[in-house]
Amino acid sequence: MSKLLQDIRNSQKATGPATVLAIGTAVPPTCYPQSEYPDFYFRMCKSEHMAQLKSKMKRICDRSGIRQRFMFHTEENLSQNSNMCKFKAPSLDARQEMLIMEVPKLGVEAAGKAIQEWGQDRSKITHLIFCTTTSNDMPGADYQFARLFGLSPKVNRTMVYQQGCFAGGTVLRLVKDIAENNRGARVLVVCSEIVAFAFRGPHEDHIDSLIGQLLFGDGAAALVVGCDPDLRDENPIFQIMSASQTTIPDTLHTMQLHLTEAGLTFHLTKEVPQVIADNMERVMVEAFMPLGITDWNSIFWQVHPGEKAILDKIEEKLELDAGKLRDSRYILSEYGNLTSACVLFVMDEMRKRSAREGKKTTGEGFEWGVAVGLGPGLTVETVVMRSVPIP
Repeated sequence: MSKLLQDIRNSQKATGPATVLAIGTAVPPTCYPQSEYPDFYFRMCKSEHMAQLKSKMKRICDRSGIRQRFMFHTEENLSQNSNMCKFKAPSLDARQEMLIMEVPKLGVEAAGKAIQEWGQDRSKITHLIFCTTTSNDMPGADYQFARLFGLSPKVNRTMVYQQGCFAGGTVLRLVKDIAENNRGARVLVVCSEIVAFAFRGPHEDHIDSLIGQLLFGDGAAALVVGCDPDLRDENPIFQIMSASQTTIPDTLHTMQLHLTEAGLTFHLTKEVPQVIADNMERVMVEAFMPLGITDWNSIFWQVHPGEKAILDKIEEKLELDAGKLRDSRYILSEYGNLTSACVLFVMDEMRKRSAREGKKTTGEGFEWGVAVGLGPGLTVETVVMRSVPIP
């Protein structure tokens, strides 16, 4: 490569690693206690005659590790779209009409909080990554968000659609590449999810669909990410040191979501928690080999809390100390599974709790840690993070 081309290439690269500079989160106003949700669900779906199935849902709710969830769908908007309350009725048009603008709007709320914490004008945002599993349209949710949020028409947009729960790790992998290869870039990352896209009535032969109804919640998370922060005006939270994706072989059947005329359908097998746990050691060894770290209790953990059993199995398999996954368990308890936004909620909770408890770094006192996205495939996103001192 000629010296001129090398100089051009060098001028495009940042010096330091991609760094999270601000985090914001948002949820819809309606909160559903998990203990009361089966009554609401079977009443809205006109399925109260299915007493045994309702009792089964209540038992699963009691063991779910979820205390409450926030959701956009209400008795009012579900009553106006009765096909959404049936197990399999044409309803995609109604779902799309309901959510095309609501998904970007929820993202706007989270992004506003992130920008406020960042303390800079939104005109300084150079790139946007918008991620959702629960909407699909063109121009996309990224376009609608940028318009609603007042971003520059010159902002570089990247849209991540229909990836599922692991996408919270995917956006961290993408933002690392964008920030580090565009000197001076400030990237706004938004994950916004509304599960009304997958709401449907019960069916005796599809317990996995029923589990989906009691597991997922709605929420949006936003990050501002950039390299070489100006410490006079910007406050680093976490550095993104490496990121990789792994697909566990022969697991296609274990977790799938399908977009149909009846909306987004959810399919899950019981083996998912064990399969993930059995493969986590190998994934972690590969991710932390450059650092020489093999003691998994010497790092902090930000794991997507897909369900309680997944956290239990990972904790057991890797022999993690009690409390290592407490931020993941807390987010699951208070919000449910927020799909792509979930691991970013965990990140936000960790840095806030670390400050409350007087820890020296944003990673509960540890320098190194990991953010883990888990989802269909089975796909594992592994993001090695470095915490920074708390001022």
